[in-house]
This record gives sequence, C-alpha cells and structure tokens, in this order.
Amino acid sequence: PSAPAALAAGRLVWIDFNLARSYEARAVLDALALCPPDLLEDAMSREPATQIARYEDFLHLVLTGCRLRDRSFDLERVDVLFGERFMLTLRRGQPSFLAAVRREYRSDFVRHAQSPSFLLYELWDHLIDNYLQVHKVFEERVEAVQRALVGDADESIFGEASELGVDLLHLRKVVLPARAVLTDLSTRKSAFVSEATQPYLGNMVGTVERVLQDVLVDRDVLSGALNNYMSMVAHRTNKVMGQLTVVSVIFLPLTILCGGYGMHFE
Repeated sequence: PSAPAALAAGRLVWIDFNLARSYEARAVLDALALCPPDLLEDAMSREPATQIARYEDFLHLVLTGCRLRDRSFDLERVDVLFGERFMLTLRRGQPSFLAAVRREYRSDFVRHAQSPSFLLYELWDHLIDNYLQVHKVFEERVEAVQRALVGDADESIFGEASELGVDLLHLRKVVLPARAVLTDLSTRKSAFVSEATQPYLGNMVGTVERVLQDVLVDRDVLSGALNNYMSMVAHRTNKVMGQLTVVSVIFLPLTILCGGYGMHFE
C-alpha cells in the first residue's frame, strides 16, 4: 500500500511479488502501472532462461537460480524490472537466492551502495553463490563416483555416472547465458546501471567463467574415471582369457587322444 506514495516521493522502492497468487498480483501491478501485461504473462508461464531486454523506462532481467532436489536440481525463475527509482521482482514460490538477498541486502546497501544499481550487484552476487553451491555438491558426487570406480563397482554406478553427466551439462546450460547477460550489464552504458557498479559486475564474469570451466573439468574427470574402469575390466578379462588358454593348451593333446581312441576302429 505504501509503494505508490514512496514512488511519488522519489524514493527507491523494491516491490516483490509472489506470482502464485496470480489474480491478486495482476490487480496490484495494473494499479502500479510498472509492468506491461505481456511481461507479466511471460513471468507466469515461460520457462526459466537467463536473459536481458532493454525498455525505455526499465531493464527486464530474467534470472535463473537452482534449488537442489535429492540428487538433481530444479530451476527457479525471477523476473526483475529495474528502473531509475524502483526494482520489481516477480517470482514463483521462494527462490533460494532471492531469499538470501532479502536477508542480507539492507546492511550492505546502507554501508556500500553508491547508487540504486547496487541492488543488481546484490542479486547477481547471491545468484552466483547459488551456482557455486550447486556445483560444489556435483563436484563431491563426481569424487564419490571416482572413488567407487577404483574398486569393484556394481552396475548401478554406471547409471549414477550417466545421470551426473547430464546434470553437469544442464548446469552449464543454466550458467552459460548468465555470463552473456553479466557481460552486457558490465560493459554497455545504461541509465539504470551506474558506472560505479559496472566494474563489480565485470569482476563477477570471471567467477562465472570459472564455474563453466570447472563444470567441463568435472565432466572430463567423470569420463576419464569411466574409461579407466572399463580399461581395468578389459585387462582383467584378458588375464582370465590368458589363463583359460594355458589350460586349453595343456589339455589339448589329451583331447586329441580321447577323440582318436574314442572312435570305433579295428
């Protein structure tokens, strides 16, 4: 209720909506006239995919976070409309990285903010932390699979390794667009992103690059572990075949004698 008065007074306002209550959210957003209807429809129906769009009065960002679920992860979409004096976030449910921003941004904003776009820095900082946490869990799973493949592994380890490889590739597809959007925000001049904030956003690009490289390394490690295990299995098979060959050579003369004298002849 206080948002229209705060906007009229020229204050910086962060408005956060949970789109689970879509009818109520639509009515309030129509009254505020901050979000075009087509963007609201996209936020309610489209799948998560990190991207950026520029409008005359605001930037529209789609941020994609990850929530771990058992041995996999779900994607969490947050639409961010960022103007000169407002930030509007549209979410479905409670994205973990946005909850972290809401817990911690107040003290950092008061102490360090040089412009309203510091809120964008806070969003990206916690989003990248989210990527790092998910990657750390996957990295531990890669190490566990690698240790299991050193000994006598059962067949279930191959299914787990295959699933883990798919998850790592999925994580890379989530993080890859984030690098492009961050690069755009940190290098392209905008009325909504201050020059004081852009260097800090630019520093985050290196962190995203490192996550992407680490994901590729983990996939290579996983593939190498599987190849080494198959090589060990092939080596053991060859040793067994060699032993069977020696036994066959020993019994071959006896087999010939038995075959010859076992026939009916005078």
